[in-house]
Amino acid sequence: MKTVSLALRNLTRNKRRNAILAVAIAFGFFVVTAIDGLTTGMVGNLENQITQLIGGNVITQGLEWLNPETPGGKVKLVNIVRDRDYVKNIVDELNIKYDYYSCYTMSSGNIIFNGKKSVLQLYGRDLEEKQLRESFQFVSGGVDPNVENGLIISEKVAESLNVQIGDEVIYSTYTVYGQNTFADMVITGILKSNSFINTMQAYADIEDVNKIIEMPEGGYSMFSIYLRDKDQQTKAAMMIEDRIRKDQEKNPEINVTDRRLAMKTNPTNVGKGLEKQIDTRKPENEWKGVKYGVETLYDEIPQIKTVLNIVHIITTVILIVILLIVMVGVSNTYRMVLYERIREIGTMRALGMTGKDTRRVFTNEAVILCVIGAFAGLIFAIIAMAIVHCIPIANESLAFFLQKGHFTFKLSALSIILQYIILIVLTTFAVRGSAKQAARMSPAEALRTVK
Repeated sequence: MKTVSLALRNLTRNKRRNAILAVAIAFGFFVVTAIDGLTTGMVGNLENQITQLIGGNVITQGLEWLNPETPGGKVKLVNIVRDRDYVKNIVDELNIKYDYYSCYTMSSGNIIFNGKKSVLQLYGRDLEEKQLRESFQFVSGGVDPNVENGLIISEKVAESLNVQIGDEVIYSTYTVYGQNTFADMVITGILKSNSFINTMQAYADIEDVNKIIEMPEGGYSMFSIYLRDKDQQTKAAMMIEDRIRKDQEKNPEINVTDRRLAMKTNPTNVGKGLEKQIDTRKPENEWKGVKYGVETLYDEIPQIKTVLNIVHIITTVILIVILLIVMVGVSNTYRMVLYERIREIGTMRALGMTGKDTRRVFTNEAVILCVIGAFAGLIFAIIAMAIVHCIPIANESLAFFLQKGHFTFKLSALSIILQYIILIVLTTFAVRGSAKQAARMSPAEALRTVK
């Protein structure tokens, strides 16, 4: 404690020089923290939008093998989960921790109005879901449960077709078995377009969409859950898959993909490995009944996790480079400090301070200065991030990386702790030479030195 007290007292002796060093360290920490927070936030927003698009980060779908009706025809895969409660009961039985789940039906097609048409990716969802309702940013209209075949479209699609709330449009699509079908739908809501993918999204009540595409009663296309811990996606997917495999042993009409096999055949892209197991071009893949495919968000888009890892590596490298530059200044500064305090060191050594304690005083002084500078940089970075977050961004090319038109910043406590550890280690090395020289100094020789 005495060495720490001496180090703190020494920091107040040459305030200007110490302030310049602290500002340099604060600037480096500010830049790294801001970059790390911004890039992590942007990738996180991208992940959240995709997660919202598919309803969760662990997805289970049911696929039925449909042989061609005529010789030489193509095999079709029919996307149906007939038992609405089957997968949910499994998830609850396994006690998988999730924030919410969603059963939904997907349909691709075109909406036609006054001779104009636009491509849509229609999601049949329970429009009363809290998380879904909170994600909607309506420009006009909203969810109207009293309207049959009510349709919610994006602002861009509404502008391209010149439709308004209450207009009736024709939706052209295919049934689950591949036949053309049409339906009259009414525009009840128009959503703000935040990105290119968001532009093509449209929503309707799941029961209405099921009727349009002739989905069997009680069925749906996908079951998705949003895990509380997104890092548990692979574990949760394996648990669901293994539980379905137990039912497969009792019922030959139930099948499931093999994640472990997919990880062996395609270790860098598990999604492709799972796709190979349902490839209709391979007759050996044929099954009876339904085959459940369990996938995660990272299976579908493995690049997200890779980008996050690259972001953290890059910011850590930037921090190290900036700190190395600063540490050169710290090293040179403490060489000057050593020269200025030679007689003082001699006096303290003559009064009984050991060489080890002398070294600790120098090291503690430098570390405390750097930690104070880094803390100031962290505070300024948080303030700057809060200010930038309040600024609305209208650039559509960045929309997919924004949250409701704003940049968001996400800081990791683990990342900040790691950066502080790197700072302390580099500071210790920077003053090591001066501290050792001070520790080895003879009291008599130091007292005789004339500066």
